[in-house]
This record gives sequence, C-alpha cells and structure tokens, in this order.
Amino acid sequence: MNVVASLVIGAVTALAPITAPVTPLPWQDCGDGLQCAQIQVPADWTRRSGQQVTIGLAKLPAQDQAGKKGVLLVNTGGPGEQITLLRQAKASFADLTRWFDVVIFDPRGFGESSEINCPVPAPFATEWVFPNQGAYDAYAAKNRAFGQACAREAGPLSGSLNSWQIAHDMEAIRKALGQARLTYLGNSHGTALGQAYAELFPRKVGRMYLDSVFDHTTPDLRTWLRPRAKALEANFHRFAAWCESTATCALHGKDPVAVWDEVMAKARREPIPAPEAGPGVGISDTQIASRAFFSHEASWGRLAAGLARAQAGDASFFTKVEGAPDPDLSRVIICADLPYPGYKQIKKLEGVLRRELPHIGWRAVWPMANHCAGLPPTRTYAPHPIKAPGLPPVLIAGGEHDDNTPVADGRRLAAQLPGSRLLTAIGGHALYLSGHPCVREHAHRYLTTGQLPPRGISCGPAK
Repeated sequence: MNVVASLVIGAVTALAPITAPVTPLPWQDCGDGLQCAQIQVPADWTRRSGQQVTIGLAKLPAQDQAGKKGVLLVNTGGPGEQITLLRQAKASFADLTRWFDVVIFDPRGFGESSEINCPVPAPFATEWVFPNQGAYDAYAAKNRAFGQACAREAGPLSGSLNSWQIAHDMEAIRKALGQARLTYLGNSHGTALGQAYAELFPRKVGRMYLDSVFDHTTPDLRTWLRPRAKALEANFHRFAAWCESTATCALHGKDPVAVWDEVMAKARREPIPAPEAGPGVGISDTQIASRAFFSHEASWGRLAAGLARAQAGDASFFTKVEGAPDPDLSRVIICADLPYPGYKQIKKLEGVLRRELPHIGWRAVWPMANHCAGLPPTRTYAPHPIKAPGLPPVLIAGGEHDDNTPVADGRRLAAQLPGSRLLTAIGGHALYLSGHPCVREHAHRYLTTGQLPPRGISCGPAK
C-alpha cells in the first residue's frame, strides 16, 4: 500500500559503534542455530556487593557478520521465558538477522537465568470476573499461598522481581555485549522494560522500538483502565457489525447486541443450563464474561454460534476455557510493576465503567485482579510519569483493535518522550511479531537508519 512505500522523515540517529567488551562473552553453540552465554549480576541492584545471580542469553547471529550493524536486544513480553520462544519462532526474527545479531535473554527467575521453581503452582481462575467477595477472597487466599511459597523458594531474588531490576540487568547485558548504545525491540510487557531502561539509562539508548505498549507511566488506575475498556467495548461492537453483515454468522438477521444483553441478563438471574458439562451444570453471567473473547475475528463465528445456543437455553459453549495460565512468576513481576487494589475498589471501578461501557468493556477491571489478588507485599516499581532527558527518538507502534495494550497507551507514552513517534495500524496485539508487513517495514527502516515514519501516518490491515 502507499503508506508502506511512502518516504519516511525524522531525525536520523546514528548507530553507535560496536566496541569490544573487556572480556568477550564465551558464546557456545546450544542447538537450533543459537549461541548461548551467561552473565552474572547482583540479585538486588540496590545492594551491588551482595549475592550474584545468572542471566542467560541466546544469540541468533546476523547472516553477514562482516556487514552487520550491531546487536539488537529483544524482549517479546510475558513476562516469561524468552530463549525457548526464540527456538520456536526463529522465523519471526529472520528479517532482523539481515542486519543484527539478535540477542534475547531470560528475565531473572526464568529459564536459563537463575530460575525460581515455585513449589506451589499459581492458581488459574477460569471464572476471573469474580462474582462476589467470597469468590475473590477464596482465590486471593490461594494466590497468597502461592506467592509466599514462591518468595521462600526465590532466595536472594525474593522481592527483586520488577522492571526496575530487569532494566539494570539489561544495562549489564549492554556492557557485556560491548555496545556503546543499546538497540532494543520490546513487545507488550517488554515495553515496560523499555520504559524503565529509557528512564534509568536514557543516554545509553541508541534506538528503541516499542510495540503494543504496556503503559507504566499512569499512576491513576481509572485512567489506566479506561482505554482497555473502551477498546474491548469497541471490539464487541465490531463483532456485532460483522454478524449483521455476514450471512454465515449464527446471529445474522438478529440484533447481536440485544442477544448478548438478553443472554447476560438471563444468566444473571439464574445460571443457564450447560448439558454438555453434565446434569445440573449452569453458566452464570460472570462465567460468560470471563470466557467471551471479542478481540480476534477468527473466533467470532464460534462465539456467535455459542451465543445463539445460549439464547435458546444451552450455554455449553461457555463451559470451555480457552488459553492457558501465565507462567507462575509472570504475575509476580506484573503485580510489582502495577500494584492492584482489592475487591471493593475493583467493584467500584467496575460500576464506573459499566455506566459508560455496559456490554463488556467493564470487564477490563478484572484481568489484573486475577494476577494480583492476595499476593504478598513486595518491593514494587509502581507506575509514574516518565522523564528521560537525553533519550533519542523512540518508535512506538500500536494496534487500533488491541484491548490488551490499547493504542491509547502508546499515544500517552509517545507524548512523554520528546521526538518520539507513534505508528498506528489496523490490527491487534504484537504487530511486529504477528507479521504485520507495513509495521515491520517501518520498524526495520527505523532500526537500521533511525528514520521515523511521517507524523500521523497509519498502517492499514495486514494483507
């Protein structure tokens, strides 16, 4: 499309020269075309003389070692293991190896880094829109037991799992790689790490591309939640419009919004039978809200069929739970980066959002509660406005249909980073990693030349 072919403008930030580290990292082949190494860092960067822990690195070498532009550090989000993901998804990074050694690291506590194996698994709530205080408290007790056992197992890392600590690990990685400046690609929670690094080490950034921003700059929770809620409600209405215009939708010829409201009201009064799950099993409105996903067009046909059945009195579709729980430690880091309130305040926020976004947008208050309910207190790196004097221009990308890390978060971050640029696209979460061609072209141009897209430009849908 013309957007992709358009000339880009903006200040060019020269790539920093590669300087040899004092002690070159002892990279070793570790299978799947990767080379692996380790570095040692303080378990707690506020006590640098204290106990050391290991950070595991993996490198996908540049195709042309003589002509490469340097090293690109990548974090794909989660938080979670990264090296295993690189093994499984090398194709997603193949373009980048035309110019860079692509280096990925397992965050502290995960995988090839000093790993924490929590003896009690994190609870997985299939009904994470908690119906009442009792259900929330029961879950919080399980989550607290998980967190306490995990903290005991963490040893020297206990209390030191947050983006502030990991950003310091990233600075140690930069030094170990012999790079005068860090070139970084962060996706989803990897953008929280990027924000922390940019604030702590602004003059050590060369180029930074942040995709699907997890906003870490907004201390007011209502302000943080509203863009997620609005994006979720907008996806619900996109689903309804698709049904109205698509003959194969099971709700075609009906008012999909009215059907949804009818089903939710019916399930709120009395659980709707789900005979496929067994005699006497019923599905409540909070269970439906926990299991109805509107973000991905590929699932709309199945969802519409499930709603049609539920309207007819069979809610069996909503007994199915899609997805899998996050890695145990993921919630510890996320909740240290975004401390979350208890049940009463969450219900109050839900009520506020229900008045504005009554169909499903209000659900946005609950995912973080599923992560954070009951976790024992730890040292947190709470959201705050970012100041990064000396930071070069950053490229930020966001999908218009992303209700996980809404484009409004990227817009808010870009406004706080002078000279930076927001690239929007018709799409959802993880634009670069999902293969959006227009976004990838702009990201490649920026990472290799420093040129930013023109102001106000937007990518259409991926083709």
